[in-house]
Amino acid sequence: MSGLLNLALVTETPGVPGISADFSQDNGWTYLVKAVLIIVFLLTSVLIAIWFERKVVARMQVRPGPNVHGPFGLLQSLADAMKLLLKEDLTVTAADKFVYILAPMIAVFCSLLTFAVIPFGPNVTIPFTDYSTPAQLTDFPVAVLYILACASVGVYGIVLGGWSSGSTYPLLGAVRSTAQVISYELAMGLALVSVFIMAGSMSTSQIVDSQTKVWWALILVPSFVIYIIAMIGETNRLPFDLPEAEGELVSGYMTEYSSMKFAWFFLAEYINMINVSAVATTLFLGGWRAPWPLSAINDGMFNEGWWPILWFLVKVWAFMFVFVWVRGTLLRLRYDQFMKFGWKVLIPAALAWIVVLSVVQGMIRFGDVDNRAILVAAVVLGVVAIAAIFLWPQKKVPDADAAGRAAPSGTSPYRKGSTAAPEPFDAFAGGFPVPPLPGQTLPSAPRRARRLVPEGSPPAGDGPAAPDAQDEEVPRG
Repeated sequence: MSGLLNLALVTETPGVPGISADFSQDNGWTYLVKAVLIIVFLLTSVLIAIWFERKVVARMQVRPGPNVHGPFGLLQSLADAMKLLLKEDLTVTAADKFVYILAPMIAVFCSLLTFAVIPFGPNVTIPFTDYSTPAQLTDFPVAVLYILACASVGVYGIVLGGWSSGSTYPLLGAVRSTAQVISYELAMGLALVSVFIMAGSMSTSQIVDSQTKVWWALILVPSFVIYIIAMIGETNRLPFDLPEAEGELVSGYMTEYSSMKFAWFFLAEYINMINVSAVATTLFLGGWRAPWPLSAINDGMFNEGWWPILWFLVKVWAFMFVFVWVRGTLLRLRYDQFMKFGWKVLIPAALAWIVVLSVVQGMIRFGDVDNRAILVAAVVLGVVAIAAIFLWPQKKVPDADAAGRAAPSGTSPYRKGSTAAPEPFDAFAGGFPVPPLPGQTLPSAPRRARRLVPEGSPPAGDGPAAPDAQDEEVPRG
């Protein structure tokens, strides 16, 4: 363990400071071919991802899923794409037409930029030639910052699409997306800072090279968990699909889109899923490096040639399975819960972890401290933190009385010693239904007893009421 804690900075390539990949042999044609291959890879992966998601969710729900178009339903995604291509393209009358059309283009274009700095593997030799080139389009010393910038600009497609539609629900979805990206991109960036501290670089090729002995996911477990949560929120996937939220916003920012413009948004969402999966693979799971013990066979023969591309794809699709697994398992969060979780849990946890990691790394590199003592202290602090999370006393919310009344408006339900008379909570006071705040409960809604009035019987109100069998209270489990 002491050897893992003493990992030094990775070696830089002579003449190319800040990166490890050697692009000195590449020319314009090489870059063009790589760019085309990346675009083809992403478009093909989206088709496979749609089929994969439907199949996995179907298995979770005990049903067959796509099984008609092509073997195992493999052509179902292609059929869906052709349906969107041939569908009637509508433009909303109240929309700002230029921005309305530009928005999905921005979303797709920004989603295609991330893979420019993702390494698929080390140097590979083109078959039947002696030409060798890195399995990566390009790299530079701040490549991870470039990835975060592309993700930040991509949200403009969602925001402008919702605003330009000239409708209420798309606008609400666009506003939600803005707050969501700001919140969870902060948590994502803080999770990546710990990788920069350990690797000593923001170059993707150098970060992969820094994981020769151990993957950062095994050492930086808190950062890895925070990144996994943040990447789901960043891509608007369940249970964090609040900008879409078909149960409350019809379809959110995409409500007024149809045909290929809708397909572009759909395409951008799935490409972004592949993007964040590739970033997680590169920064936390060793990138293209083979898992142990395959990496130790014959001096790392599985980390050479074309094998690394296979390991990279396997890891990426493992993260794609996590996306589908979470979608088929968890329910959508309420929006206030979602924001509270991002600002009050993820961001403070990421900041605290960065402080602890920085102190430990400083003590190891610049101080004369025993590594075993640091390890023991880290274990003790971890146990104390976990115990504090589960044993911390929770604030009690006062129960409403029998009439459904709670703390009066303008008075904190958590204030101790408050003797103000409570007032009933009216969900329709503002003209539209509002959910109750913490400490408030809706008034009870008793069933209205209906009478069985046969022909020739006296009018209602004379004699005892006979409740309908359907109106009787049903005991609950």
